[in-house]
Amino acid sequence: MKPGHVPLERALSKLGIASRTQARAWILAGKVSVNGAIRTNPLALVWPERVRIQVASESRETPKRRIFLLNKPRGVITTHSDEKGRPTVFSLIKEYTEDALHLIAVGRLDFATTGLLLFTNDTRLAAWLTDPSNQVQRVYVVTVRGEVTENTLIQLRSGIVDRGVELNPETVTLRKSSGKESHLVVHLAEGKNREIRRIFLAVGHEVTRLKRVAYGGLALGDLQPGTYRELAWAEAHAAFPGAPIELPPVFQGKL
Repeated sequence: MKPGHVPLERALSKLGIASRTQARAWILAGKVSVNGAIRTNPLALVWPERVRIQVASESRETPKRRIFLLNKPRGVITTHSDEKGRPTVFSLIKEYTEDALHLIAVGRLDFATTGLLLFTNDTRLAAWLTDPSNQVQRVYVVTVRGEVTENTLIQLRSGIVDRGVELNPETVTLRKSSGKESHLVVHLAEGKNREIRRIFLAVGHEVTRLKRVAYGGLALGDLQPGTYRELAWAEAHAAFPGAPIELPPVFQGKL
């Protein structure tokens, strides 16, 4: 696939216009044109930020790009729906609906992890924020069982190999430690699956509490669990230097 190019059905989703299912239906019905030419192949490659996309009988601009910061509470899962009926992070954002605002979560926090979680309808930005090569810092406050010693800190700072995967926190800082539990701050530059829980378990300490308090230049601050706020794009631009924050072109309508 050419750099910057994606299937047309994904381009509509990428720009926040529709779900991929709805986009595919529009394309197959001959309702979508690219630079004035009708396209009926959902997999036709386009560069969504550099073409003019139109949908028949629709007249709209590209939906406003939005980004939200949520303080995820414990016991909520990072998914759109759950077969077990558990609450999801999307149920906490009242602006979210599949049809009106197609949000995606930027990365994941597991069921028991709390703290800062980002959402956006800009898939380019979400991909950039989660790409390990961009080294976007995540900061976590961690509580583990038992006393973390200086030797353990040396192990953690040197990196851990778990099931053949290298886990390398950027920094590990001990706040306080006792025979019962220890409190630490951990900085990560990429988000591997359950990374913090795995690195501490590898050195004999079970994580009992885990909270993300910062992502890039954004901090959780005094936002209460289960609540969220919408960010201005100027704030996002300042928080993530180098991210693709520039505005996409107008989405035009009526063939």
